[in-house]
Amino acid sequence: MPKKRSGGGLTGTQQAAKFLGVSVLSGAVLAGIALPAFGVLGLAAKGTVQGFDEIPADLKRPPLSQRTTILDAEGGQIATVYSRDRTVVELKDISPYMQNAIVAVEDARFYEHGAIDLKGVLRALNRNAQSGGVAQGASTLTQQYVKNVFVEEAGDDPDKVAQATQQTLGRKIQELKYAIQVEEELGKKKILENYLNITFFGQQAYGVEAAAKRYFSKSAKDLNLEESAMLAGLVQSPSRYDPVNDVEEATKRRNVVLQRMAAVGDISQAEADRAKATPIKLKVSKPKNGCITAVDGAGFFCDYVREAFLSSPVFGKDREERNKIWNRGGLTIRTTLDPQAQKATQASITEHVYQSDKVATAVTMVQPGTGKILAMGQSKPYGFGKDETQINYSVDKRMGGSNYGFPVGSTFKPFVAAAALEQGRPPTQTYSAPYEMPYPSSISTCSGKPWVNYGDKQRLENENETEVGPYALQEAMAKSVNTYFVQMIEDIGLCPVVEMTNKLGVVQGNGQKLPEEPSPLTLGSTGISPLTMASAYATFANRGTYCTPIAIESIKTADGKSLEVPKSSCTKAMSERTADSINHLLRGVVDSGTGRAAGLGDRDNAGKTGTTDFRKNAWFVGYTPNLSGAVWVGSASQQVEMEYITIGGQYHEKVFGGQVPGPIWKDAMTGALEGKDSPDFVRVDIPDAPKPDDKGKGKPGDDPKPGGGGGGGQSPWPGISLPPDLIGGGNGRGGQGNNGGGNGGWDRNR
Repeated sequence: MPKKRSGGGLTGTQQAAKFLGVSVLSGAVLAGIALPAFGVLGLAAKGTVQGFDEIPADLKRPPLSQRTTILDAEGGQIATVYSRDRTVVELKDISPYMQNAIVAVEDARFYEHGAIDLKGVLRALNRNAQSGGVAQGASTLTQQYVKNVFVEEAGDDPDKVAQATQQTLGRKIQELKYAIQVEEELGKKKILENYLNITFFGQQAYGVEAAAKRYFSKSAKDLNLEESAMLAGLVQSPSRYDPVNDVEEATKRRNVVLQRMAAVGDISQAEADRAKATPIKLKVSKPKNGCITAVDGAGFFCDYVREAFLSSPVFGKDREERNKIWNRGGLTIRTTLDPQAQKATQASITEHVYQSDKVATAVTMVQPGTGKILAMGQSKPYGFGKDETQINYSVDKRMGGSNYGFPVGSTFKPFVAAAALEQGRPPTQTYSAPYEMPYPSSISTCSGKPWVNYGDKQRLENENETEVGPYALQEAMAKSVNTYFVQMIEDIGLCPVVEMTNKLGVVQGNGQKLPEEPSPLTLGSTGISPLTMASAYATFANRGTYCTPIAIESIKTADGKSLEVPKSSCTKAMSERTADSINHLLRGVVDSGTGRAAGLGDRDNAGKTGTTDFRKNAWFVGYTPNLSGAVWVGSASQQVEMEYITIGGQYHEKVFGGQVPGPIWKDAMTGALEGKDSPDFVRVDIPDAPKPDDKGKGKPGDDPKPGGGGGGGQSPWPGISLPPDLIGGGNGRGGQGNNGGGNGGWDRNR
């Protein structure tokens, strides 16, 4: 008999045996307490019947974490994401060889005993007492299943995992009581099914279905004898017996399982010998987890879907709760992504901007009237390598985008025009629009306190010296005349533009509202994301009704239950007449203005170019009645001036919005709309503006604005600079190519 430990008291084995005796006498048949003679007991033993009875009898079995599948609008797979790669299957879909193998090697008397195998416990206690350690265990499959439930519930929290797997007497007792409950509630077949679905088989594979796919590229129902034995052998130590890294050890362990199957009568000795002589033949499928594996360049859209889920209160009261649901997985998420539009977008990006270029492009497409995001791509792929990034240039910081968005240049001007039309200004509105001028001395704001240009210090100019007014709105829009639109906000004030952009969902890339100043509210000097711009322009296509962007169509859980998903919210932003007038004006941009290179010849289309200070950003935002798209080209860090530069293999002396982004938009839209309906805009009649008597005087009664010196290629607003934290990605994601938008940009018009 083992001696007492030094200092008195029973050994660990003696304490376990004593507890076992008490439990048997009380009618609670407990087992599995095969602890080492000198092991650490940890928790108080709860070694009385009363203590045992105090343990809660309800074992919570949360749904197993599984892979989530993200689909496009037509049901094609975009990517799978998971915290644990698992696909739950029923017992009937698991090979009988696999069922027999796991029972034979882990718990041969599984169908004969209850929750506890008393004969096995006594045998283990005796063996361990003789060896002074753990020479043999006695946990039944049911007990192992209970332990796996604790581990699953712990998730990826290392402290909780350590607590769930600690080898203490208290923990063993808890497992035993829950094992009794599980046996009573589930029965043997269900316990075996649950065990095979929950246990870890190595190589990131949880559950037998994922394991069969990982090692043999087949389903669990198709596993043969040798394959089943190998997988069953992995459970004891997935790392030690990993066939990918040590086929010799894996073969030895597999053969142990085969011999055990023969010993219990599952197979004959001859079958075991034949199987032992068969070399392990792997057909490994590498894990494909996460948005980095997304097809057709949809990695950033995939990541946007995740952010949309985690940020929506529809899926849980707070982000922590939503994150638990996401990590548990098992979801089938059908998205709004149109595979045709996505393929066309990525093909155009690849054609026009190379991954290795100094600059990047981002393209986003939105469906007018629904807010559905149909495509999203960029030239720097989703990843961690050279010329890759995790920053989604198409979206705001809170959704995984850049810190500030990107200055949008003259693509902002249609918002000013819409605000003016809503204020009652006619579409023939004319201003003197000189080549160069100071900002107005004072402009009204929403607060009632006017913006003031002290000492006429802030000045602006047009792209070319030949651009001298007077101009009417249509010509000013087509030529993208800076001074015209600054005179327009002097006329109507800044507040109508603020109110218009608020209705259009236009915010800075960092989520803040636009500054109530002339530069951002006329010339687009503030950073905005492509998705925001595409959604705002979709309002024009939708005859004045703005719809918030959405990416998720439907979600089903692993058990087929449908979850509620966020809906697009559509609100009236402007009158139909105003929207129709903007459509007419922007048709002129692609017909005969700065966006001619972007024009679609076979359908109604409209759009606007934009190029910012020092040509650090170039844009084209355009639309048809049934599709809106925004294209940005520039350096994510805002450090590259696009002059004398090669982009996509083509040399450019100077980059304009209509020159590089325009063709990208044209090719992407052409492919996305191929075979689709070709509706027309509602026509409006905008008469020619009255002709002034003298060039430069404007219409009768309109005082021409004075010209002046200055300007000439330098930033027109002294003291305005990019923010100090310009370079840095949204949401702390790291990676390269992080952006800040910056202020003080002025538009080069083209």
